[in-house]
Amino acid sequence: MSILNLLMSAPAGADGQQGSNPLVMGIAVVLMIAIFYFFLIRPQKKQEKEAKKMLDELKKGDKIVTIGGIHGVVFAVKEATVVVKVDDGAKIEFTKSAIAKVVNDAPAAAEEKPAKAEKKAKAVKEEEKAEETAEKPAKKAAKTSTAKKAKK
Repeated sequence: MSILNLLMSAPAGADGQQGSNPLVMGIAVVLMIAIFYFFLIRPQKKQEKEAKKMLDELKKGDKIVTIGGIHGVVFAVKEATVVVKVDDGAKIEFTKSAIAKVVNDAPAAAEEKPAKAEKKAKAVKEEEKAEETAEKPAKKAAKTSTAKKAKK
């Protein structure tokens, strides 16, 4: 018999049927359900929850982007729709589900302020270090000149 025939043949049980343990099959099914839940269902529910929260928190003046790529500012919020001002006189009414994301510039500006403060503090520290290193040779020179004067 060739090796291929041996690999393709199923092990036979006592009455010629394939022997499979139902416990192993049950564990495999439970494991597959758990994988589907943690990798597909749970993240999708979390994403839906975040999107619903974003739409519920919409208010006048928010900068938004629609699923079609239209950028605008919320002019009015109704029960199921949102009126978006896209230009000086142009207003478009969208269903709330057509809003892809809210673009807030305020948090970005708030993050820049601490970064600028850190840069400023870092620059001050570097200047202090530069002054200290500049003072060290001057102090050494002063010590050596006083030591030479003391010897004379």
